[in-house]
Amino acid sequence: MPVQKRTVVVGNAHTLKSPVGIVRILAAIFACVTFSLVAHSGRWSGRVGDLCMFSWCFCFVVTILILVVEFAGVQNRMPVSWKNFPITFAMFAVLMCLSASIIYPLYFLEDRSYGSSKRTYEIVATVFSCLTTLAYIIEVSLTRAQPGEVTGYMATVPGLLKVIESYIACVIFVFISDPPLYESHDALKWCLSVYCICFILSILVIILCVGECTSWLPCAFEKFLSAYALLAVLFYASALIIWPIFQFDSKHGGYGRRPDGCRNTLGKLGLCNYDKAVAIAVLTAFNLLVYVGDLVHSARLIFITVY
Repeated sequence: MPVQKRTVVVGNAHTLKSPVGIVRILAAIFACVTFSLVAHSGRWSGRVGDLCMFSWCFCFVVTILILVVEFAGVQNRMPVSWKNFPITFAMFAVLMCLSASIIYPLYFLEDRSYGSSKRTYEIVATVFSCLTTLAYIIEVSLTRAQPGEVTGYMATVPGLLKVIESYIACVIFVFISDPPLYESHDALKWCLSVYCICFILSILVIILCVGECTSWLPCAFEKFLSAYALLAVLFYASALIIWPIFQFDSKHGGYGRRPDGCRNTLGKLGLCNYDKAVAIAVLTAFNLLVYVGDLVHSARLIFITVY
């Protein structure tokens, strides 16, 4: 019995010494340093600051949880698919930390009313946030599926694209909801419906894969993915056309041109409604490209055996 226990401990410790384990430990350390520096400086007020702080803390906590589970060797006892959960989280962590690394300095470093010591903390925190993002990028590259490898769906390219699609939709919701930019015309409400429907379906696919519930679908999972990707491409293509027309064309009640009241002082005023509308248009175009790539890879799951 003692020999068996020693073997288990050595095996579990090996998971922490592997390249993936080392990268996860570094990501947890970098995230901890980041939110500690920001908390010490006290410069994370408002919704933007709360979002950045949540991103770093959430990534730190979940990474520690994954390390503990793998060290204890209880992956099979977890209520989720361990082939899908870690890489799904790592991809979300990449996007969350990347957003925080961009947003935090834009909103807080620009304000020069604070002393140089606090600005130093902010700069160092931004650097460590970038290092956290890099660590998660390396983790995704190490754990994603290689050609011909049998693994979970979320480790494949279309699985990772689902994470990107859902995250971009979340960012669109942030821009479109405060204040509501879709109430002036029914066509803009259609665009909101597109974002909501596609977001819900992407999250549904992620939940089915992480929870290993794909057999619950009334049709083959591969066919469902292709049909959903095709539907999303058509929906987003319509939103890409409709949104700029009714937001920027004065003939349809749009802005016509950028209002003079819009300023670039992000730290004080944030983005004006016109800039938010532009951001939504850009994100819509980018997500459409992601869905096109998703459609191509999902179609290959039916016609070509890759994964």
